[in-house]
Order: sequence, then structure tokens, then C-alpha cells
Amino acid sequence: MFTLRPNMMWLWTMIFIAIIGFALFGQAPKEPLKSDWSEVDSLIARGMVSRIEVVNRDEALVYLTPEAVAELSANGESRYAALPEQGHHLSFQIGSVETFRGDFDKAVALSPTDVALTYDNHRRGWMDSLLTWLPWVFFIVIWIFIMRGFGRSGGGGAGGGIMNVGKARAQEFDQDDPNRKVTFKDVAGLEEAKVEIMEIVDFLRNAGKYRELGAKIPKGALLVGPPGTGKTLLAKAVAGEANVPFLSISGSDFVEMFVGVGASRVRDLFEQAKQKAPCIVFIDEIDAIGRARGRNAGFSGNDERENTLNQLLTEMDGFQTNAGVIVLAATNRADILDKALMRAGRFDRQIEVGLPEIHERKQIFDVHLRKLKLDPSLDREFLARQTPGFSGADIANVCNEAALIAARHNKKFVAKEDFLAAIDRIIGGLEKKNKVISPAEKRTIAFHEAGHATVSWKLKNANPLIKVTIIPRGKALGAAWYLPEERQITTKEQWMDEIAATLAGRVAEQIFFGHLSTGALNDLERVTKQVYAMVAYYGMGSKVGTISYYDSTGQSDMAFTKPYSERTAQQIDDEVREIIAEAYAMAERTIAENREGLTALAELLLEREVVFTEDVERILGKREGTTPAVEATPAVEATPAE
Repeated sequence: MFTLRPNMMWLWTMIFIAIIGFALFGQAPKEPLKSDWSEVDSLIARGMVSRIEVVNRDEALVYLTPEAVAELSANGESRYAALPEQGHHLSFQIGSVETFRGDFDKAVALSPTDVALTYDNHRRGWMDSLLTWLPWVFFIVIWIFIMRGFGRSGGGGAGGGIMNVGKARAQEFDQDDPNRKVTFKDVAGLEEAKVEIMEIVDFLRNAGKYRELGAKIPKGALLVGPPGTGKTLLAKAVAGEANVPFLSISGSDFVEMFVGVGASRVRDLFEQAKQKAPCIVFIDEIDAIGRARGRNAGFSGNDERENTLNQLLTEMDGFQTNAGVIVLAATNRADILDKALMRAGRFDRQIEVGLPEIHERKQIFDVHLRKLKLDPSLDREFLARQTPGFSGADIANVCNEAALIAARHNKKFVAKEDFLAAIDRIIGGLEKKNKVISPAEKRTIAFHEAGHATVSWKLKNANPLIKVTIIPRGKALGAAWYLPEERQITTKEQWMDEIAATLAGRVAEQIFFGHLSTGALNDLERVTKQVYAMVAYYGMGSKVGTISYYDSTGQSDMAFTKPYSERTAQQIDDEVREIIAEAYAMAERTIAENREGLTALAELLLEREVVFTEDVERILGKREGTTPAVEATPAVEATPAE
């Protein structure tokens, strides 16, 4: 159901349509017959005319008697059959009133009846005037609608409209609004990024001490990092701390259907900034207009984006100087940006805003847990340990999901188990306990997941196991949770153990059931990508050698071709197969040595559906290396549904 809101524009539109319909499709009355004086003279002589009215001294309107109308219209084939029933019946033009008067007197003298003669001067009827002006009114209304459409869709600036389509739609940060003010206290983690960005804030606050030493503040800083790491939030904090005008605009706001609008908006943006200097301009998602020029030139003939980029380059560091204007920009695709945009003098600094470390995640949890009603015994450092690889946005989502889960179970506060359930749901999806799975399929899934658990537990370089389940989640029929070690580099031995653990599910199916299934699709996909990276990117292959074909800049001219020969491609394929076969053999040996423990673990999975670290340690013994906490969760390895 929906309600129709009253609007005067709709009312006027309906009236306008009704008038047009009446004028065009309404049943018009019969028009009077056009005549001349000779015809009227004969009718007067026959006594059929009752009166004649002279209008505006140039037209005579003839009114016939009722008897004459009936007599003349009786013959359906004559022209008088179309005589109107009301009003005057005939009309004709007269040359001059004096001449007509003389002819009229002569005709009346011979008429058997009296004929009245009147004179009148009057304007045209309202309907005639309306029909005359109706086309003009129609075009004016259409023009108004078109102008309003331009104002809504393409208008920029304060007033909108077609004349303001080239104005930049930048939003100025309101420093006096306490509800919208964000400071560095609200930005947890990102310590290195905040140090660099605070130099810009300090320059705006205390510009004198820098100028005394002859120092110049960077003209621009580019915030680069994965999605959700807090780039836009950091820019908002700069706006709240700097106490100078802050103009914010998105890169897509420069792109418009009209040619030349993007460059015009760039000029207007910097004109506004120069008037407010010292000032900060923030361009979010700058890759919308900052892509490298000339890329895919053969596939697109539209150079409007390039014109916009050229204007941006000129404004940032062209012939004219923009003193006091500092440009901040954010993107998660720095590899596709134009080299001219990245050079010194435009974006002097490239600030990395990466995924938070464990102590930074704890600070982020502290920020997002302020508004939640928490269990007093909740360990926030524990939550930080369970979320490796999570961004700030992911952590905010975890906190919100935990609160929703606690409310769904009618709890008075949010506890640890609610956060663990929230992490499970975000990583693996919603549990599907009612999914129909046959006993044979369930047994295959149990041994598949037990294979992962056994090999990852026994190989010391594999990621520590946290939990194994055969309860379907999302598209997965089963899943194993790991707690990856937070490390900056990975050795070949560590990778080989992880690959063996990933292939262990497929190995277990082949050993215990003698057949293969589609449940290892996700495992094979991950292993293939990982091993190709080892050989082609990291130079870990003995045949291909210490060569890397990885392009970290994203500016390669060979984007659509392999940067190596067909012979090298064959060598890469052969070595990938050998490495996978070696890891497969490692998994087979490990499972053969722990066959009884794997069987016991699979039977326990069939009984309880979920097995934790303590159960695995009881069955397989103490793990060599780091043993994770019992209650933990990330990094899911899933068995997908067919």
C-alpha cells in the first residue's frame, strides 16, 4: 500500500490535460453556414429571416425563423441540412455598413415579414482565446518541466539548475555541528597514518614555525588501503581537527553526461578552495577520474574523463599556484592511477592505511563497544585475537551483529559467545541446520573435515585449528576454522604445510571411501592460485627459477598478454603440478600415520556436529607448535555444496 501525497502540480496537470482533451476531442456544435448577400436577399424575400445582427461593422449574422429552419433542413441532400439548432444560422462579410443598409432597406420593403436589424461590437469568446493561446501555454509548461529536470539531475552549486551544471557539488564541513564533528580520538589504530596526517593539521594550525624555516607543507596526500580500513574516517578527523574550511567531494561527482562539465567542476572546486584558503579539499574515490590516461584507448572513444584529469593536474600543480589549498584523496586502487597524478608536487605523500594489527584491533573494538551494553567480564584483547585480517568496517559489523544476536535471544547484555557467533556468521554465513543431507553425504563431509583437522594439527607450519563443523553455513556443507599467525613473510615450508592441509580433505575421501567428490572445489581453487603465485610471482620454483612475473604497479603494457613465452608457461604448469603432487603426498603420509585418530575425530563430528580444539587435542595429542585458545574463530576453509 502507498499513499498519494497531494501536489498542486498534479492538480494543474490534470486541469491542463482536461482542457486539451475537451478542445481536441470534445463534440463541437454545428457551425453556421457561410453565405453571401444574394442568398440572404432571396431568403428575406421569402419571409424566412427573423433578424440580422451586424458585428464589429464587418460581419452580418443571419437568424432564420423556426419555420424556415424546419423547411430548409427537411431536404437531407441540400446544404441547409447542416443548419445549427442554436445561435445564428448564416453569416457573411459586408463591405461597408452604409452600402449594406441601403441594400437591406430595399430587400425588407419587398419582404412579407418584418426583419430586425441590430448592430453590436464585442470581443471574441473565452474559448476562442483559450484555443489561440493554448499551444503557447503548452510549450511554456514543457519548458518549465525540462528546466526543473536539469536542476534536479545536473545542477550543482547552491541554486541548482541548468546554469549551475558546471558548479562543483562539494560539501563544506560544518565545524560548529557537534554531532558531525569527528576527531582523531574517534579514529582508533592507524598510528603511522595519523602521524603523517597530523603534520598537515599542525601546519594549518601553526603555519608560522614552518615558514620561518623555509619549509613547505605537501600540496597533497593520497590515502591508500583496502576497503573499510578508515580512509574516509581519517579525512573526517582531519576536518574536525584542522579548524579550517574543509570541502569534501566524490570522484564520481565530476563525471556527467555533458561534455566539459567535469573540467568545469574541477575549476569551480579549486576556485572555491582558493577563496577559503587556507583550506583542505578531500576527493573520495579519486580513481573514478584519476585512471591512467591512454589505458584501453582502443575500446573507448570518450575522453571526457581524461579532460577532467588533465584539469585536475593543472589545478594541483600547474602554471598557477594554489597557495594554502591542501588536497587529500582516498583510493583502494592506487595501481591504476595516472603517474602524473602521483608525482611530487601533486600528491607528495602516499599514506598507507592498511589492515589493523592486533593492538590496533583492540583500540577499534574499544571505539565500537562504547555504545553497547557489555558483559563486565568481556575480554577485549580476546576479541582482537579472534579477528585477524579484519578491517575497521568488519569490526564495526561484528559489534553490531553481536548486539543483534544478543537481542534476538532476549539477553540483558552482549557476551563473549555473542561475539563468537557474530564472527562465525560474518565469515561462514548463516547456519542451515534444516538443509537436507543424506547419511552417506554427511559421513563423507565428516571425514573430509576430519582430514583437514588432522593434517593441520600434525604439520607444525600449518595454521592452528580452532573448530570443525559439519553444519551447513551459507553455500558450504562443512567448514574448518583456523587462527592464522600474523606474520609479514611466509616461507616455502610454511606454504607447503598449508597446501597439504588444504588438500587433506580430498585425500581423506579417496583413502576412506575410494572415490572423489565435488566437495573439494574450494580447496582446489585456493591451492591452484597459491601454487601459481609461488612459482610465477615469488620465484619458489626450482625449474622456473628466481624470476617474478608480478606487476605491482599495474601499469604494464602487456595487460592482455602473458609476460613470458609459451615454453616458460609450460614450465610453470609442470612445476605447479609437481608442487601440488608433493603436497598431496605429504597429506597422504600424515593421514596414513594418524588413520585411527582421524576416524575417531570423524565419528565425533557425526555425533556432535561441532568439534573444538580441546577435542582434537584429546584425540590426536598435543600439537607441536602454537596451540590456539579454545574459543576462537577466523579464517574459514569450507566444503562447498555441489
